[in-house]
Amino acid sequence: MSSAGRRRAAAIRTKEWAQVWHDPSTLGLVVFLPLLLIFLFGSALSLDTDQTRTGLVDRDGTITSRDLSAALKANRYFIIEEASEVAPLAQRLEGGDVRGIVVIPDGFEGEVTSDGDAQVQLITDGTQPNTAAFLSSHAEGVIRNWSASRDLGARAAAQPIELVTRYAYNPGLESSFMLVPGAISIVMAMIGCLLTALIMAREYERGTMEGILSTPLSTGALVGNKIVPYFLMGLASTAICVAVATLFYGLPLRGSAIALLIISASFLYAVLAQGLWISSITKNQFASTQMALLLGYLPSLLLSGFLFELDSMPAAIQWLSYLVPARYLIPPLQSVFLVGDVWSIFLPNIAVLLGIGTFFLWRARSAIKRTIA
Repeated sequence: MSSAGRRRAAAIRTKEWAQVWHDPSTLGLVVFLPLLLIFLFGSALSLDTDQTRTGLVDRDGTITSRDLSAALKANRYFIIEEASEVAPLAQRLEGGDVRGIVVIPDGFEGEVTSDGDAQVQLITDGTQPNTAAFLSSHAEGVIRNWSASRDLGARAAAQPIELVTRYAYNPGLESSFMLVPGAISIVMAMIGCLLTALIMAREYERGTMEGILSTPLSTGALVGNKIVPYFLMGLASTAICVAVATLFYGLPLRGSAIALLIISASFLYAVLAQGLWISSITKNQFASTQMALLLGYLPSLLLSGFLFELDSMPAAIQWLSYLVPARYLIPPLQSVFLVGDVWSIFLPNIAVLLGIGTFFLWRARSAIKRTIA
């Protein structure tokens, strides 16, 4: 290459470097996004289930049963909550406050000391198959180690203490029963956010926003009416997902259609409002799409409890997950499919979703100016 060609090539490189340094989105892709992803994948996401909230019912009340209870409490994998009966803990299991219930039956000490058929029951939440399997294996390990520490090795080898596990709400421990409701949440989050992430940016790019803002329609009415068609389309997409889940994957719908509609509508309100806010502040369709994927899809996938247990994440990441709308959809959606209408779960999550949607609509309204720069 001639010296003139090298100078032209150097000039182009210099110009591109200047554009890069003055383009925040490019720098964000190079610096911020890799840091965010490596931090999330490296430390926030974990398949371990340390300190799983677990109920304990000791119906035997003997020295032997209390000793086994103490062994369960000392294990780092459990946070034990004791009760005298199963019923109150079963309600907490239904609400997701505990992940399992260990029941030491009446007559346990007699069975252990007489080489009888000693059993311990574990009732666990089948809507979380991974956690249920880990909980069962950890409980079985505690019982085995406890037997060895009490000089029951020969007895345990001949007639081991049996852990009888019952998986509530998902007896077959079908992973699709957990994954499909979560997948519906992710699909709704991505489609909902993308649907409205482009509408305001499209108006700005086409130069039609000035004409719309010149009408007597108030900004609040403009924002509200902009979202209505996409809200109905989002409900249609949700109906398609639910039909596929029930007809092709055999997912039971044990709750009511009304509850499912209210839950879905609340979530769509939140994510559509989020997309509208993104569209209002970027004013560019390409930037809106990037931001919608970064703020809508990625957090929903990683920080909603869909793939990874939130309890296994560091406290700071758990606090960050409270900002993700999908976090408030997955528990109600799993409940309406696998458990039924549990309004004690539905109502708090619906209230949070409505609050998130109202906040983003307010921010979108504030971002829309009456004059075009």
